[in-house]
Amino acid sequence: MLKLNVKPNKDNDDLNKFHIKNLFRWQMAFFPLVILYSELLLRAFEKNTPFFSMRLLPIALFSLASGLLIYLLLDLIPYPKLSRILAGALILLGAVYICVEYCCKVFFGKYFGLNYMSEMAGGVVTDFADNVTTLIVDSIPFILLALLPLVVFIIIRTHFFAWRPTKIGARITALVLFVILQTAGSVYCYVGAPRAIYTYDFQSNPAVMEFGALTAIRLELQYMIFDMPEAPIPELNLPFDDLTESTDPTDDPNESTQEKPIVYDYNKLDIDFSALMENASDETIKAMHEYFGMLTPSQQNEYTGYFEGKNLIMITAEAFSPYLVSQEYTPTLYKLINEGFIFTNYYQPDWGQSTAGGEFAAITGLLPTWQKNGTNSLRYSRYCTMSQTLGWQFKELGYSSLAYHNGNYDYYNRHLTHPNFGYNFKAVGNGLVLPSKVWPNSDLEMMKATVDGYIRDYVENGTKFNTYYMTISGHANYTWLGNTMAYRHKALAQAAFPNSSEGVQAYMACQIELEYALSYLLEALEAAGIADDTVIVMTTDHYPYGMSEEVYHELSGMSDTKQDISRYKSNLVMWSGSMEQAVVVDTPCTAIDIVPTLCNLFGIHYDSRIYSGRDVFAGNYKADRASTCMPLAIIPIEVEGEEVYSWITAAGTYDAKTGVFTANEGVTVADNYVEIVQQLITAKYYYAKQILQQDYYKILG
Repeated sequence: MLKLNVKPNKDNDDLNKFHIKNLFRWQMAFFPLVILYSELLLRAFEKNTPFFSMRLLPIALFSLASGLLIYLLLDLIPYPKLSRILAGALILLGAVYICVEYCCKVFFGKYFGLNYMSEMAGGVVTDFADNVTTLIVDSIPFILLALLPLVVFIIIRTHFFAWRPTKIGARITALVLFVILQTAGSVYCYVGAPRAIYTYDFQSNPAVMEFGALTAIRLELQYMIFDMPEAPIPELNLPFDDLTESTDPTDDPNESTQEKPIVYDYNKLDIDFSALMENASDETIKAMHEYFGMLTPSQQNEYTGYFEGKNLIMITAEAFSPYLVSQEYTPTLYKLINEGFIFTNYYQPDWGQSTAGGEFAAITGLLPTWQKNGTNSLRYSRYCTMSQTLGWQFKELGYSSLAYHNGNYDYYNRHLTHPNFGYNFKAVGNGLVLPSKVWPNSDLEMMKATVDGYIRDYVENGTKFNTYYMTISGHANYTWLGNTMAYRHKALAQAAFPNSSEGVQAYMACQIELEYALSYLLEALEAAGIADDTVIVMTTDHYPYGMSEEVYHELSGMSDTKQDISRYKSNLVMWSGSMEQAVVVDTPCTAIDIVPTLCNLFGIHYDSRIYSGRDVFAGNYKADRASTCMPLAIIPIEVEGEEVYSWITAAGTYDAKTGVFTANEGVTVADNYVEIVQQLITAKYYYAKQILQQDYYKILG
């Protein structure tokens, strides 16, 4: 044990001074080293980021500076015992926070901010208790290492702040070192490569990797109090094809009987963006008017109004995967996927916001972004005018807009967000009563509790319905213990997949509940004679990231990673009983394209320019040319801790992991094609965020 003589000794003042001086140095170094150790520990367990890189520089500078500041503040307290208690509490709190961040990264694949974690905490504890327990058990090695500084502190605690008062010169030394280190770190971040993440584009996940967890907290609190710096308005100064002008075909006098092609109009509203821009006093809003005004709207097409007047049932299926679909095991899913519109080039990206990101994209047609207060777009949208969602669009047509979720009603604040999307929302705890109280709850029971009501209202009263479901039966963890839906169908899954691991079997078992729910829904529509009057649309919130990489590789039969585009390939259901034959759609698309596509299919009068996505059937683009209305499936991935974007267009595929663009066969693009598309992606993200930040739909009226 470390022994330090700190008591005054009148017989040996020089020796006393030596001990006090070394005690000060030792105490001053302890807290910076504890913080640096914790930050490096978190980094050492980061699988996808190299340990040694320039990122260590700001992490080291800020860690050492923070430790010095903590020491100085504790040293100013005149009561040594209180200082020691607070020091121990801070070390414990830091260890807990580092462990929570580590668990978030392991389970969700992202580090989360304090605000986001606090909003999720209640639901995680009540809904996902078994998941949390398993995650903690798996994280024991990290947790023990994270608690090591606390153990050391407890052992040597009596030597801290044992001599009072510290001389003013010693405190000045610590203060000067703090200022130097903090200033050096700040200058590096303000003028160097991390500037965007450090200032106007702050997000917790990249901030933790760039600057460390403690600095990420400091920045989050700073921007919550003083607001985030304004992001520079992205420039679109490269040439885009404007394909809004249609040219009528020239009549051939020698072929008077030749049928003239249909010239389609455009999906846009009468919005005078030029006038709005002239009257805007705010530069950001002015830039928004200019941006949306210069976009090419989607052209109407042969599928405009294809489903006009029909009912709509839209489903976001928890952790759905195309690998669970088969004609034998999931016949209803197979039917819906293969007998309607067959989307062969559909992707569901991981936007880093768990279910909230996927659900927001599917409901709004906007890219999910992180907002100024550190929360995600779904939660933040409750403060905004969301008039362009399907909930409000169908309400204006006289439909009933209903939304159901078989999880807790207030998780992700859905009881606030979904009514703001135009839905009459019911979930467990605010109107949806299910016969079983289990985890996860039953999708089939949710259908049985809800379907008959709106079908009867339509059959008896003629009230058309627009109904939205967020399912939960397919939720992780994928084990027999702790997952009721998996255990309920254990025998079925084991018989169907006898050679698979428990993880794959449990996943297939819990997802069979979704199959049964869809079977019940389809049978109810057919029994009422309204399957032809109804459209069923289904996407997923995210791929099943709740399983280990080994289990996922077994499920998919592929050896891809989270950085590969193939990881996000999925199915999109768009089916109606009225469709006489399947229609193959090979246009690249993601969840943000669902809302504008449905608006076109249902003949809704809308403006395609004010969504992030586009109508997948719009044909006013050329495969080899970059335009603001071309198909664009954006896949955000993480490469060495930095978020970058892979993408697919009609011209080809850009792999951000390798930085290589591969053109489709027979397509040749301009040398600056990739640069143009990257600019467009930057603009799409910026303006999707500003639509919420500026409450832009309210401005448009």
